[in-house]
Amino acid sequence: MGAYVRQGGPYDVLVIGAGHAGTEAALVAARMGAKTALLTFTRNTIGQMSCNPAIGGLGKGQLVKEIDALFGEMGVAIDDTGIQFRTLNGSKGPAVRSSRAQADRDLYKARVRQACEACPNLDIIEAAAGGFLVEGIRVVGAHTEDGVPIRATCTVMTTGTFLRGLMHTGTEQTPGGRVDDQAAYPLSDSLRSLGLRMGRMKTGTPPRLIRSTIDFSKLVEQPGDTPIVPFSFRTKKIERPQISCWITETNAHTHDIIAANVERSPMFNGQIESGGPRYCPSIEDKVFRFRDKTSHNIFLEPEGFESDVVYPNGISTSLPADVQESFVRSIPGLEGVQFLKFGYAVEYDHIDPTELDARLAPRAVQGIFFAGQINGTSGYEEAGAQGLLAGINAAQEALGREAVTFRREESYIGVMVDDLISRGVSEPYRMFTSRAEYRLHLREDNADSRLTPTARRLGLVDDAAFALIEARWNRMTQEKLRFENTVAKPFPEVNAWLGSVDSAALSDAVRLSELIRRPELGYEQIVSHFGAAAEPLDERDWKVVETELKFAGYLRRQEEDIARVRRMEDVLIPEAIPYSEMNSLSVEVRETLSRHRPRTLGQASRLSGVTPAALSLLSIYLRKGLPGASATPERE
Repeated sequence: MGAYVRQGGPYDVLVIGAGHAGTEAALVAARMGAKTALLTFTRNTIGQMSCNPAIGGLGKGQLVKEIDALFGEMGVAIDDTGIQFRTLNGSKGPAVRSSRAQADRDLYKARVRQACEACPNLDIIEAAAGGFLVEGIRVVGAHTEDGVPIRATCTVMTTGTFLRGLMHTGTEQTPGGRVDDQAAYPLSDSLRSLGLRMGRMKTGTPPRLIRSTIDFSKLVEQPGDTPIVPFSFRTKKIERPQISCWITETNAHTHDIIAANVERSPMFNGQIESGGPRYCPSIEDKVFRFRDKTSHNIFLEPEGFESDVVYPNGISTSLPADVQESFVRSIPGLEGVQFLKFGYAVEYDHIDPTELDARLAPRAVQGIFFAGQINGTSGYEEAGAQGLLAGINAAQEALGREAVTFRREESYIGVMVDDLISRGVSEPYRMFTSRAEYRLHLREDNADSRLTPTARRLGLVDDAAFALIEARWNRMTQEKLRFENTVAKPFPEVNAWLGSVDSAALSDAVRLSELIRRPELGYEQIVSHFGAAAEPLDERDWKVVETELKFAGYLRRQEEDIARVRRMEDVLIPEAIPYSEMNSLSVEVRETLSRHRPRTLGQASRLSGVTPAALSLLSIYLRKGLPGASATPERE
């Protein structure tokens, strides 16, 4: 551990933890002009991928695109260090398509660390956090375990799985948030002293295998997509070679080995009591929850261009080492595999996210923000997005500026934060496209047009860069207008062309914007016959135009729904409203509203147990300004 050296504090923003949430928080705060410190046990683990060596996935890819649209780091970092890129759900509609990329684990970490070390206004302090500096109800920084104070106007907590972290492999229990890193016990106690509600969660990771001992002749190859579609809107092109992943699967013998040793699993023998991720279960969970399945897919993911390490995605486990060796070697292609590390589960403390507001700050304590797994989430992408938002708001508060929040109808970040603060968590929260009501509106490909204007207002985009972005948006707008204003007439040559592409002939003139809505026709086909724009669009941009023209009717209807939702979101609820006196509401609803204290009528509508009838009564109370004795009671 590097000794703490005074770097010129006090700071505007102090970020504790240098994982995916912490690095995004520190970088954005510093780039906004806040004097920022990043406190980490060692700079060698800045940006480390603790679990799988990949960025993106269903719903997660959308979060990375939004981080990038706000000029965060994750998108450009994976573009610079990715070894394989794929679009998931590519054959489905644009609302559910998501990007995913395998990373070179060491290069990714080095790339993020380099960004932090090169960032003006950002000091890196190597020390373990010991607790908070508190004045009244305000956190004014932290002190190291050695007692050295680091004063800051605002503090961002991004401690991942390290708060009282405890790792399990069979009956073996080791304190720590991940292998080779210590747990944070004093910091967890300091959080409790702030009066915040705490909980405990569990996550896990599979063993790491030595690539050169795998028999690839028995596996199914999974190559990347070509051409590569970058994550970042700022990346023009990626042309380096890609590395394949490989697919194998468990079998009845694998399941028999696991079943025969279930009493040795910490998940099943009572050793672990906290809840784990339902959407990323251990192999033990899969075997017992899905007894009818005779096999489960395993994706063997190389950890780098030159690495001899493979991450077997799909067999997260906390079984003892000897059982791991036995069941893994029962899998085709892995019969003679050697282990670099064994899998383990880790339990850790988190706060109750319903104590937070939309800034990711607690209502009861000032000067502190929370992001990442400490809020009950899972995944690098969820952490990075929260870190970006918490860092923005910490900098805004420290610099005396207005808070920034995102609504759920304008971003996946808004969906995630609203889910967390409105509904809380009973298991690690994972983003999916299905969580967003307006996912056709919240596509990956339009994240920049939705969010980059906010980055501009925050000073994260300079004049020259934003001028180029606006010029690109203008080209796409002009192309949509060209399609709206150009008419295809039922001339013989037009109908002959339509017949050649198996499309029905025209009997009347139609706009190109109508023609492109035919399922069998696309943008490229239409411009090949009717001509391209004066300044042709590149592929990424014409695909956005194609989507917005093809789905124009659906998008209009979603925009109308969004307008209705926004009217509800604009109805603010006073902080001190006396729910206990609203006798027309059921006891359950009164307790729920009193506990969560929703800030808007829209947020109240998403609380579990708040019925449409209760919402109507609450709306009446708000219009009258007082608990309405004349209101019709809510029916139980």
